[in-house]
Amino acid sequence: MNGVVPTINGAGDLPTQSSPHTLPPEQIHNHYDASNLGQGISADEIALYDRQIRLWGVKAQEKLRTANVLLITIKGLANEIAKNLVLAGIGSLTILDSSVVVDDDLGAQFLISEEDVGKNRAEAAAPQIRKLNPRVLVQVDTQDIRLKQPEFYAPFSIVIATDLDLPTLSTVNASCRLCSRPFYAAETHGFYGYIFADLGTHDYVIEREKSNRPTALNAETMTRSIIATSTKKENGKVIEMVTKREIYSPIILANTSPLPLEQLSSRRRKLQIPPLLTCLRALWEFHSISGANPSHSHADLALFTSLATEKHKELQLPTETLRSEFLRSFLQNIGSEIAPVTAFLGGQLAQDVINVLGQREQPIQNFLLFDSEESKGPVYALHPIFPPMDDALLGPPAPAPVVGQLVM
Repeated sequence: MNGVVPTINGAGDLPTQSSPHTLPPEQIHNHYDASNLGQGISADEIALYDRQIRLWGVKAQEKLRTANVLLITIKGLANEIAKNLVLAGIGSLTILDSSVVVDDDLGAQFLISEEDVGKNRAEAAAPQIRKLNPRVLVQVDTQDIRLKQPEFYAPFSIVIATDLDLPTLSTVNASCRLCSRPFYAAETHGFYGYIFADLGTHDYVIEREKSNRPTALNAETMTRSIIATSTKKENGKVIEMVTKREIYSPIILANTSPLPLEQLSSRRRKLQIPPLLTCLRALWEFHSISGANPSHSHADLALFTSLATEKHKELQLPTETLRSEFLRSFLQNIGSEIAPVTAFLGGQLAQDVINVLGQREQPIQNFLLFDSEESKGPVYALHPIFPPMDDALLGPPAPAPVVGQLVM
């Protein structure tokens, strides 16, 4: 997945909801008998979610309907994520936001209206989310996320944090690791945005037609390995089910990690790496120094440019790829929301969450950077440099590492 570039419509190697082995209607409805309908998904739900069940299967849908998702900061990006997850049929969604609706929120958010200005953002959005799918339990939390203790995150299946500063993201991420909960972070700045994933240790299954060559149980990359295989017959073909394992790093380490070695192996590849990662790291560093985003003052612009130049050098990227035009464009977009960008990133993140909950398809590993002006969204695996971890990759599932000392 490193460096995979999808187009604006989601094409490419990013996780998608499609599968080469979709279920015909008779297999969907014959999958359950009367006894297990009462325990699992109902006949009404099978009818309601018929189309997506054909894509990702009944078992994945069952996992969705029991999922409890926490979504933090309800702005334009979170609107899109909530819509996609609720329509997919998750069990419950908790939306958390301590801020109130302001006029600027009306530009890229479809879950609120002018009448909601002055109300809490989560409370204002909740009624519209419930209307999307009454089967989903939607709960509201108006407390500041910075006041939450690590045990708060334990009941959730997945935690998604949007539009937060890096220290808060790091704290939430660390708390999720203490509770062994998958964590996502995401944000948009006008034409630009990112998705970060820390799933701890995540196993998933890829289905493919079995070849004549046996599948070896070994490491495929620094973070991914094949840990098991099995077969089944489907429509007269032998389908191989390959179980893979991905290991992840927390955002505080990913933010200071180098680019993958394969991306730095040649000048041609370095020239293709967008300066967006440089600017995001510079923005987080600027915020940690000043406590706010850059203004248009000469001092702020000079400091941001200096930080960006430093971060670009740390990433070992050619100086000519950090163009003044891009720096100017990025600075002009900081803090703004554009609906098509939030729709694209929100759709990608929600689909990855669905894949992770269903343990199907390759998840994001681990930084997706989106530049809508170029219609590109490369994914880079940013991890500290460490020795080969074949034993950790191929062994039994390991508990999420304790990173309480990394809380900022």
